[in-house]
Amino acid sequence: MHELESIIEAFNKQLQQPLSDLAEQTNHVFVTGAGGFLGKALCKLLRQANIKVTGFARGVYSELSDIGVNMVQGDITDFAQLKKAMASCDLVFHVAAKAGVWGSKEDYYLPNVQGAKNVIQACTELSIERLVYTSTPSVTFAGVDEAGIDESEPYANKFLNYYGESKAIAEQLILNAGQIDKTDVEYKLKTVALRPHLIWGPNDPHLVPRVLARASAGKLKLVGKEDKLVDTIFVDNAAYAHILAAIELTKVNAKCNGKAYFISNDEPITMAEMLNNILQCANLPPVTKRVPSSVAYSAGSLLECVYKLLNKKQEPIMTRFVARQLSTSHYFDISAAKHDLGYSPLISINDGMKLLKASLVK
Repeated sequence: MHELESIIEAFNKQLQQPLSDLAEQTNHVFVTGAGGFLGKALCKLLRQANIKVTGFARGVYSELSDIGVNMVQGDITDFAQLKKAMASCDLVFHVAAKAGVWGSKEDYYLPNVQGAKNVIQACTELSIERLVYTSTPSVTFAGVDEAGIDESEPYANKFLNYYGESKAIAEQLILNAGQIDKTDVEYKLKTVALRPHLIWGPNDPHLVPRVLARASAGKLKLVGKEDKLVDTIFVDNAAYAHILAAIELTKVNAKCNGKAYFISNDEPITMAEMLNNILQCANLPPVTKRVPSSVAYSAGSLLECVYKLLNKKQEPIMTRFVARQLSTSHYFDISAAKHDLGYSPLISINDGMKLLKASLVK
């Protein structure tokens, strides 16, 4: 336990100055998707610095209310509701999105694209000058290896699902809003987009429980005969990067304004090793079974067709996107985030796994 306390103490110590800097420049922060995994982590860091926070989410989250977050229940697609909640804020973290790999175009476009438009419009009408957007590396993913790419990589010319497509559109809308020349008026919106990949950590409601559930059911398999490297990011590192981006936006000539940044733990790891690290945290045996990538892709394509014909809402056990994700490289050059934002991960994968294991064995 002493080791875990030391990891947390070191993290909080390194956060003191950035949080203090943000508190000096900020009166009231608005967080969309506050009830989500990253949203909660971000709210907790902000409240750690006694920054006033309004969280916006579809559900009720007493754990955030208990630490002083003013929680507003609402829908990102309802502009009037959103604008009312954003009143008096001077910084927005737009974290909310429909994630996942399965659903209709409308399912993704309404919250992700229209939601982004609503946030931009509300910022404009309320003269809010800083907007930090949580994007995704999926905006560049076209089904092939992404081995050490940087932000010069173009958006994908063909997407394998509506999630990546809708997030790419939303990212461009937000970045363009930060590049509009408004020198003739007093107000100017500054924006930045961050692209975290595979966020994980204690209380993760997505990756970790899914891995553990499939492993426990004997259904977890590696895709492809070759182990490819992937980037991941510990949830508190992702929240820390958002804090740094917000601080940079306070500057007159913010280097990050109108730009997107890949962020990660800067420790590329094979998917097999990452999955087995998670399994080890739950005292489960390592995954060893494999399925050829071509078989996984064909199965995903067939299942998608069947599910669409039957109008099934639940996600298939395999899709084309998942097959490609699990059989290709996904690691990124984060030099730009290091240079422009001053970002470097504060919690390593090894230390993060120790924190994860402690949360699973409670």
